Amino acid sequence: MKKETLDIKTVCECNRCLGSKTLHPQVTIINLAHPDLKQETVKFEFYTVLLIEECGDDCSCCGRKYYDYSHASMVFLKPGEIFAMSEAGVLPDKGWLLAFHPDLLYRTSLRNHIGNYTFFSYRKEEALHLSQRETATVTCCLENIEEELHHAIDTHTGTILSRHIELLLDYCTRFYERQFITRENRNKVILEKMEALLDAYITSGRLQSGELPTAEYCAERLGLSVAYFNDLVKWETGKTLEECFRCKRLEVSKKMLLQEGNSPLFVSQRLGFPNVQYFSFIFKKLTGVSPHDYRYTHN
Repeated sequence: MKKETLDIKTVCECNRCLGSKTLHPQVTIINLAHPDLKQETVKFEFYTVLLIEECGDDCSCCGRKYYDYSHASMVFLKPGEIFAMSEAGVLPDKGWLLAFHPDLLYRTSLRNHIGNYTFFSYRKEEALHLSQRETATVTCCLENIEEELHHAIDTHTGTILSRHIELLLDYCTRFYERQFITRENRNKVILEKMEALLDAYITSGRLQSGELPTAEYCAERLGLSVAYFNDLVKWETGKTLEECFRCKRLEVSKKMLLQEGNSPLFVSQRLGFPNVQYFSFIFKKLTGVSPHDYRYTHN
């Protein structure tokens, strides 16, 4: 049976549905004390930030584990995303919701780099889990936004609100980076699984068709969103997936060249290079020697 979705198109409509006053038509902060929604899912047609203060001891629906902070959690939704907290309720029983329409960002600095906050494309299970001090910082940012909402709207309102929101998002970027640090051991397990995926991809022979592994391919098999996977790989390795695979393909090509009967042409075809000339060019650029010279000097 198809789930019934509440499609909330505007900030004003969001306030009406959740029993809050509209102080600005493009921004709102709503107390989520026992939201009464009959639908099974909700779709916000604007940016939404959820500060979840209570969602159970393990918060499994938001991906919290024993190695995460447990004072509060945050989920970030881009416009048009469908959300459900759990089967027990669409929204958390306690917390805050910040909603802001993309039009608010018109002629503001935030409009130019809102896409840099990649956590808006994370899954709910990849939520940000906060310490008590981090929660206090986030709450302070929300309070500053709410204070500005109670000010009479003037020519400065949009700029000031967007800067408060930008500051909040910058803090969340810092806290997500901290979370990557506290999840270091788990992240290394994910990288090991990624390495195994890439190894299996190479040995499968799929490279011969010129089809390289993508972030979508890896993320799906690791149970992660593409955005979270890309950020995790970049944080842990300093490289993109493409750069990681380039290094791996080079190392594999070295091993293959040293195996009897493997010519540079065979290796280039097996590893998905467009032709042997391009393979030789890349190999020499990265190693300083041609494939032929490498085989000669290492055999």
